[in-house]
Amino acid sequence: MLLRAIDRFFSHEASGGILLGLSAIAALIVANTGLQPLYDWLLNLPFAVTLNGDGLEKPLILWINDGLMAIFFFLIGLELKREILEGKLKNPRDVILPGLAAVGGMAVPAVVFAFFNWGNPETISGWAIPAATDIAFALGVLALVGSRVPAALKVFLLTLAILDDLGAIVIIALFYTADLKTTYLMLALLPLAAMLWMNMKGAHRVAPILLLGLVLWVLVLKSGVHATLAGVITAFLIPLKDKWGKSPLHALEHGLSPYVLFFIVPVFAFANAGVALDSIALSDMLAPLPLGIALGLVIGKQVGVFGMAWLVVKLGFAQLPNAVTWLHIYGLACLAGIGFTMSLFIGSLSFADPAMMDAVRLGVLSGSLVSGLLGYAVLRFSSAPAEDTAAPAVIR
Repeated sequence: MLLRAIDRFFSHEASGGILLGLSAIAALIVANTGLQPLYDWLLNLPFAVTLNGDGLEKPLILWINDGLMAIFFFLIGLELKREILEGKLKNPRDVILPGLAAVGGMAVPAVVFAFFNWGNPETISGWAIPAATDIAFALGVLALVGSRVPAALKVFLLTLAILDDLGAIVIIALFYTADLKTTYLMLALLPLAAMLWMNMKGAHRVAPILLLGLVLWVLVLKSGVHATLAGVITAFLIPLKDKWGKSPLHALEHGLSPYVLFFIVPVFAFANAGVALDSIALSDMLAPLPLGIALGLVIGKQVGVFGMAWLVVKLGFAQLPNAVTWLHIYGLACLAGIGFTMSLFIGSLSFADPAMMDAVRLGVLSGSLVSGLLGYAVLRFSSAPAEDTAAPAVIR
C-alpha cells in the first residue's frame, strides 16, 4: 500500500513541484532554527578533488551550484536538442507565439529590475534574476488546477519554458563569464572535437562522450566560463540516432530525468533557499534588490508574457492554441513569474556576498510565491475548457 502510494506520487505531474516546494520549506525551517549553524557549516564544508596537488577545491555549496547544476543543464540541453530536431521547436510556426511570449517574459522583468536598481553598481548585475521561469514549479501548479486547464495550455507553457531556458543559457554565456583563461579554453577544444567526431559517427555507447564531457566541464570551469555551459554542449553532442537507428539521446534523457527532478533540483533548492527571517523587516523587502526581483517576477512576467502574446495575436502573426482563452494566457503569465530554481541560480552567479544573496532569496521566494498563488487562482476559477484534442505535455 505504501509503495503504491509512493509510486503514484512520483508519477504525478505535480510531484516535482511539490518536492521542490518541500525542499525550500525545509531550508527555511533549518535556517530559522537551532540547526542554522549546522546548515551553514555543511554548505561551506570544503571538498577537494586533486591529483598530484592540482585539482579543484570548493565549498559544498559551489559543488552543488557548479557541479550538480551542470547535470541539470545537461538535461536541459538534451531536451532542447530533441525538441529542435523532432519536437515542439521543429516547426517554426508553432514557436512564434510561445517564443515571442518568452522573449517578452525575459525582457520586461529585466526592465522592471533595472528601473529599481539603475545607477547602483552593486545590484544592477542581478538584472537577469527575474527573467527566468521554473518549469517544475509552474507545471506542478498547472497540474494541481486539473481539468480546467486545456492540454494545449500545458504544451504552450512547456514550449515557453524551454525557450526561456535557452534564453537563460545565452544570458549566462554572454554576461556571467569571469576573467577568461584562454589556455584552458584551447585545451577544451580537444574533448570537444572528440565528442563531435563521436556524434557524427552515430556512436551507440554514450559513456565515452560523458567522460569527455566531464573533462570538458573541468576545463571550462578553470577557464572562467561558467561550467554549466559544458553540460549543455555535451548534451548537444549526444547522438539523436546511432548507427543502428536507436536513440542514445532519448534513452539518456529518460533515464536521467527522475534523478534531476527528484534529487538534483530539490538539493539545489535546499542549499540555496535558506534565509534567516528573524532579522528581516519591511524596509528590507522594499530595498531595490529584493523589490526589483519580486516585482520583476510578479509584474514583469505578467506584462511581458501576456502583453507580447496579445500583441502577436492582434497583429495576426499567430492565434491562440485550441480551447485556450485570454484568461488562460493571463494565468499562464502569472505562473511564468515562478522563478525559483533558475532565478536563485542566476542570483548565485550575480552576487558572492551572503547579505546580497539573502536579499536575492527574499525577492525570489516572495515573487515566486505571489506568482504561483495568483496563477493558481486565475486558472482555478477560469471556465472549464471546451473539447480539447491537443496532446498533453510531459513534465521533465
